[in-house]
Amino acid sequence: MSSDSSSSTSGDDTKSGQHTPQPLEHQFASVALSEAPATQEESLNGEGHHRTETEINEREGIVGGFEQRVDDKFEVDEVGQSVEHGVMWRRTNSELEVDGQSSPSSSGYAGERGSTSASSAASGIDGIVEDEIQHVRNDDLVDGFSDLSSSWVPGKRHLDEDDASISWRKRKKHFFILSNSGKPIYSRYGDEHKLAGFSATLQAIISFVENGGDHVKSVRAGKHQVIFLVKGPIYLVCISCTEEPYESLRGQLELIYGQMILILTKSVNRCFAKNPKFDMTPLLGGTDVVFSSLIHSFSWNPATFLHAYTCLPLAYATRQAASAILQDVADSGVLFAILMCKHKVISLVGAQKASLHPDDMLLLANFVMSSESFRTSESFSPICLPRYNPMAFLYAYVHYFDVDTYLILLTTSSDAFYHLKDCRIRIEVVLLKSNVLSEVQRSMLDGGMHVEDLPVDPLPRYGSLSSHLGQPTDSPERFREFTGIGGPAGLWHFMYRSIFLDQYVSSDFSPPINNPRQQKRLYRAYHKLYASMHNTGVGPYKTQFRRDENYVLLCWATQDFELYAAFDPLAEKALAIKTCTRISQWVKDVENEIFLLGASPFSW
Repeated sequence: MSSDSSSSTSGDDTKSGQHTPQPLEHQFASVALSEAPATQEESLNGEGHHRTETEINEREGIVGGFEQRVDDKFEVDEVGQSVEHGVMWRRTNSELEVDGQSSPSSSGYAGERGSTSASSAASGIDGIVEDEIQHVRNDDLVDGFSDLSSSWVPGKRHLDEDDASISWRKRKKHFFILSNSGKPIYSRYGDEHKLAGFSATLQAIISFVENGGDHVKSVRAGKHQVIFLVKGPIYLVCISCTEEPYESLRGQLELIYGQMILILTKSVNRCFAKNPKFDMTPLLGGTDVVFSSLIHSFSWNPATFLHAYTCLPLAYATRQAASAILQDVADSGVLFAILMCKHKVISLVGAQKASLHPDDMLLLANFVMSSESFRTSESFSPICLPRYNPMAFLYAYVHYFDVDTYLILLTTSSDAFYHLKDCRIRIEVVLLKSNVLSEVQRSMLDGGMHVEDLPVDPLPRYGSLSSHLGQPTDSPERFREFTGIGGPAGLWHFMYRSIFLDQYVSSDFSPPINNPRQQKRLYRAYHKLYASMHNTGVGPYKTQFRRDENYVLLCWATQDFELYAAFDPLAEKALAIKTCTRISQWVKDVENEIFLLGASPFSW
């Protein structure tokens, strides 16, 4: 991953009562258009003062506990520091940092300096895929992400690996779930039973810190981050060298925990209260495909970090027809009625005073789409919505109308199957008569918003409007001449999040971001930008501009929306700012087609 070479930020120190945002050009008026040196980061706070930060090069360290079991020789002094075996444990309130001297084969991970196992055996490793570390870069690999990811297959992979396997240690991103007794529950790679010793080491690290009256949040060891999330008797750990920010990785662990709660409910904690050595692995039998699908979505689905859902673009009348019949069903005793196409919402209706969190929608859609049994026949399954009520089951009736479009009806009654079946029949009749399902298929073929279609001047409109996102059919000033090289001013991609609606819209990918590895790299850049914008320590910011060798990234946040845009790295700042203003106007012009309007905001 590349580091930022220039960035500008504008702080939001005072809250404005106005809902109409100032033009983006005005917010950047005091920011110089000349770029800062490559080693500086320029910030502009709300009072107009500039702040320069020099990027701190982190010392590479080791985590001795990943190669050796934590023993009783570690002692913590009064100030919370101890240095033994070349490892220093430093307490900083709730974060644990590890610094140490580099040594050969210190942790065994091939990505670290001083590890000899990779160089001696890397040539004998075959089948290196998406998340493996590659020291030799070429034109076909970016950040170790190969084109093999385009043929990603859900489910458990590399069951023959364990923590002694060189190939296992070369994976760039691991996820683990274990109990507070050290029993493995889930591992992204390898067989959980073969990783029992490694899980015990992770549990020992957490217990060691907690026994000292502290809580471990993260450990940095060389290029690797180790992120810990403690949820009662359940421990979740991520080991990553992808350079994603801490906030993003912790959010991913939260979603994995939420997916587990959706399957089991939080009542599973009672089992651990009765028996601390309780083995919950059998309760999750057959759900590896659900977790692997969720982890894969971290690389392509903006909903995993925006905490918002996206809608399938449809004509306003078509969406209203679907919403009307769903509302009739909701009035008959259904808690939530959701009509979806893949991960996109067509319509959503809830009972009065009932709200559905976007994260719950993400986890529910992932559970349905990754379970093959839902596709073969109508199903009635208990599920839990972690943000709605983590202690109780709801009951979901799921039916696929075609290969992509499906209906979810949620109720609190365990014997409502036949009632929900009748509701589904009524819904299907209306959807067929009003041609909603055929319009859904048409929208899938047409795609969403394209940066090449960004109007030169959104107002006034020229010519008649087509049925797809309000595009003029005869305007000579559409930016189709940019096909193949992005949109105007070097625009490559954008994401727009409506704060009030908890919905977002993202432009479709087009050249030059037209393969999976480039898309994954862009989303990771968005992760960093999002985390920086929402950093409570120094922010939040209203605007931020970043330039590096890969992109120009610009974020604009108001009371109504957040806009993230990626441009050609040679794009001019002034033109990029004007383009973002036009994007926001374009989204407002077609909001009836891209957003579900009239739905109650799902605030939390």
